[in-house]
Amino acid sequence: MACTFIRLAGCPLRCTYCDTPQAIPFDSGEWMQIDDIVTDVQKRNRPLVLVTGGEPLAQRHCSELLSELLALGCEVQLETSGAYPLASLPVGVRRIVDLKTPGSGEAERNRLDNLSCLCAGDEIKMVLTSRADYQWAAAMIEQHRLGQGDVPVLLSAAWGSLKAEELCQWMLDDRLPARLQLQLHKVIWGAEATGV
Repeated sequence: MACTFIRLAGCPLRCTYCDTPQAIPFDSGEWMQIDDIVTDVQKRNRPLVLVTGGEPLAQRHCSELLSELLALGCEVQLETSGAYPLASLPVGVRRIVDLKTPGSGEAERNRLDNLSCLCAGDEIKMVLTSRADYQWAAAMIEQHRLGQGDVPVLLSAAWGSLKAEELCQWMLDDRLPARLQLQLHKVIWGAEATGV
């Protein structure tokens, strides 16, 4: 689906597989006012807007931006590490929570209380670096009964660390209630392309 992608700078996490290190510094990118972002989104006139980072919830005015985007009448998604509380986000924002696996180096940042805030239209994502991460993810799915309701679980192989075909086979063998997610932008434009 055509999507306007808004990347907010700044991230306090240091995931081992981060594919956007240029977004880690809080002073990276281009400073923009919320009104200017909204105007740009209106000009693009796409049915979906995704706000990501860095870690977007590390930005003080992220909720305000999300509210303004919702007012445009398009679908608004927020991709977050889940290291920040989700309960106070504007109603209508679809949340994609990236549970951090042990291989990310940031698993201790997971706020598992965020799982109870998720509802239909939200998603849980886990990026896996190894078989050990897969086993951790399978245990999380079972322990928290993930993927059994209206909130799908998406498993993604960390680019350069785990082959998607291996992950796919493990999921098939275990009949895991999760979807395989590929980083399509890397498949289409190549792993080094940015801004696509």
